[in-house]
Amino acid sequence: MARSRRANKYQRAARTPPRDVTRLAHGGARLETRRGVEWFVREIPAHRAEKAYRCPACGQEVPPGQAHVVAWSAEHLFGDDAAVRDRRHYHAHCWRIA
Repeated sequence: MARSRRANKYQRAARTPPRDVTRLAHGGARLETRRGVEWFVREIPAHRAEKAYRCPACGQEVPPGQAHVVAWSAEHLFGDDAAVRDRRHYHAHCWRIA
């Protein structure tokens, strides 16, 4: 009897890399290091940008409807809750060059 070349569920599971669950713990944010400080960074698409913010890098407004980056410290002195409250909204370009 001929064997199927299709991988079974156990073979597929063995080839699949383990998933990174740390991103789920921080709202889908990735961890980046900038100037020796670790930051959680999340990209906000244009359709989810509903409010105006002030970019701390350039001082200009990030208007509603513009894709941008939200960053908060991974090493906040007063813990994760305070870090999330102190998050900042950057223009994507400003964050890349910061």
